[in-house]
Amino acid sequence: MIWKRPGQVDFIGSFPNTLPDGKLPEVAFAGRSNVGKSSAINALLGRKKAARVSGRPGRTQAINLFSVDGRISVADLPGYGFAKVPEAMRQAWKGMIERYLGERESLKLVVVLVDSRHDAQDLDLALIEALQDALIPFIVVGTKTDKLKRNQRKRQLNRLADDLGVKRSQMLGLSSLNMDGRDVVWAAIERALSQ
Repeated sequence: MIWKRPGQVDFIGSFPNTLPDGKLPEVAFAGRSNVGKSSAINALLGRKKAARVSGRPGRTQAINLFSVDGRISVADLPGYGFAKVPEAMRQAWKGMIERYLGERESLKLVVVLVDSRHDAQDLDLALIEALQDALIPFIVVGTKTDKLKRNQRKRQLNRLADDLGVKRSQMLGLSSLNMDGRDVVWAAIERALSQ
């Protein structure tokens, strides 16, 4: 499926605790702090400022929900692994994400974002294993692929897939800068929503 810019993207709200009932099928974006979650969401939605982008890690501190064409819901989850926040806040985020992933009935897919320039991280592996154990569908998207030389991209994505223990078909690349990979990621989301 070729990416088509959504007609209407509405911000539903930012929810640090209780979420509204999920009336639409939901796609959640999860990843380490500063991996490019908000930029990836904006690229996929064809918007510059749907999700708030910050150079400061740990900016997203609640679950931000968006309605896309009244057809699907997108959840921007707080980043994990950022050390410069108080331990109590890190634990609160962890609890919020675990509750969300374990209890959200409308959740149809988790897009796990990893930085394509780096080796697999323990926290990413832990999230993927938790999703596999809970039988929650997911794909892994390597962000910032524009920062890799073209001949490095496929090799690095394949290595990440191997290190994270996922099929190579579950490991996709995306550049929020030049939009490389947007069609492929969007097609994977559409496939998950149609199942």
